[in-house]
Amino acid sequence: MLLTSACAVANSDAAGDAGSADGRTLRLVLTQEPPTLEPCESSLTATGVVVRSNITEPLVERDPTSGKLDPLLATGWRQTKPTTWTFDIRPGVTFQNGQPFTAKDAAFSIDRAVNSDLACNVDGYVFGDEKLEVHAVSPTRLTVTTEKTDPILPLRLSFVEIVPRTTSTKAKVRIPIGTGPYAVTSWQTGVSISLARNENYWGKAPAYPRARYVWRSDASVRAAMIDKGEADIATALDHTSADKGNTVAYPNNETTALRLDGREAPLNDIRVRKAIGMAVDREGIIEALLGGLAKPAAQLVPPGVVGHNDDLAPVPYRVAAARALVKQAADDGVPVHRQITLVARNGMFAGISEVAEALQYEMDRVGLNVRIRMADTATHLQYQLRPLPRNVGPVALLIMHGNQAGDAAFTTSQYLVSDGPQSTFGTKELDRRIAAADALSGKAREKAFAEVLGYQNETVAQYAYLAHMRGLLGLSPKVRYRPDSATGDEMRLAEVGPARAGRH
Repeated sequence: MLLTSACAVANSDAAGDAGSADGRTLRLVLTQEPPTLEPCESSLTATGVVVRSNITEPLVERDPTSGKLDPLLATGWRQTKPTTWTFDIRPGVTFQNGQPFTAKDAAFSIDRAVNSDLACNVDGYVFGDEKLEVHAVSPTRLTVTTEKTDPILPLRLSFVEIVPRTTSTKAKVRIPIGTGPYAVTSWQTGVSISLARNENYWGKAPAYPRARYVWRSDASVRAAMIDKGEADIATALDHTSADKGNTVAYPNNETTALRLDGREAPLNDIRVRKAIGMAVDREGIIEALLGGLAKPAAQLVPPGVVGHNDDLAPVPYRVAAARALVKQAADDGVPVHRQITLVARNGMFAGISEVAEALQYEMDRVGLNVRIRMADTATHLQYQLRPLPRNVGPVALLIMHGNQAGDAAFTTSQYLVSDGPQSTFGTKELDRRIAAADALSGKAREKAFAEVLGYQNETVAQYAYLAHMRGLLGLSPKVRYRPDSATGDEMRLAEVGPARAGRH
């Protein structure tokens, strides 16, 4: 299959529009244009929703509902030594350019994504600073050796998309080549991305011969495109503007919370941090401001993630008790009237400004002094990531965390360890418990991480949790698709088909 360049887009898009009339082109509208289609950046939501399992594929994939790992380009895997995993590579697979796929391509792809100087997002997010030793033992066998025992290496490798070993290692690619059910035919910057079915795909052929992505930043515009028949699927709709008859709600892995900077008074007092948790009327905010599309949260990871603690319940809404805790801290000399800055990001979700105002009001009610700072994405990231800004006083940062990997290790390493990229503080004991949990596997791992999350709530309380969010997907009556918790990060086009007769 020949891949065309962006200069041929006019013809490709015209063909896509013509095909839409007879239902042969699947039309999708996203919130934004992908910043890149580079496969090693596919853990970025805006990239992954187009690339992952559509254009390129990993060795294994995680079932977002059960959490089970399923074979894909690898047919099996096993831990052959404490630090070595062996993978059986699927035979008879070709890339979209006709090149055969072998273990050498798998080894190359892992090395390129994790060990190279390309600064791939998947490297930092999934593997941290760890380097891997990869070796193609034969065309159908691959070994991957880690620096220390890693019980979840196959899960981590589910984030590495496989590319041909002829792919550049000096620069990230614009038009990727993979083994997936679709290939890119054109990308017209600022306009659209068009895909065509890979007729040599090793798996089941997808229903639609073509797919076309466009993007509109306004949720009401995306919703209107569904209502007017101009799109088949629209992502991230707003409950205030969407037609309920053409939408489907689904858990989207995102959890909202206030991250409390425990380095600064008065937030350095655990009584004040716990009082903030008691002051939040989660159910009221969800019902009044989030359209009911969320569930009160008691931890950063949602159900379905390894380590989720089923025994944790959201902190009860207790204004009087929260006020008493703040007063107790004040009586002990804690400067509770020092101004706390509540930082929230514009456009984080529908109703973000109103939610920030509600949180400000609720914290003020219990005796705290709070001002709101609505920030753009760049400014919010300065508050969110290390190195954290200096001389800004106490900050309560409204965050939204999505654990798309399905294991609590990806949350704790970022948000809970003392020096985590998105953690303001912690304790040596919490760090020790996290490290111990990460060395385990199976049921022992689940139990240990669940205990970590409970211990954090009781002894550290860096977060005042708000809600496990739900996404809202626009869906044309002409198509059938069942979204799941992975839909926001990777939308598998092969799972979309024409609606059955009689669907309304």
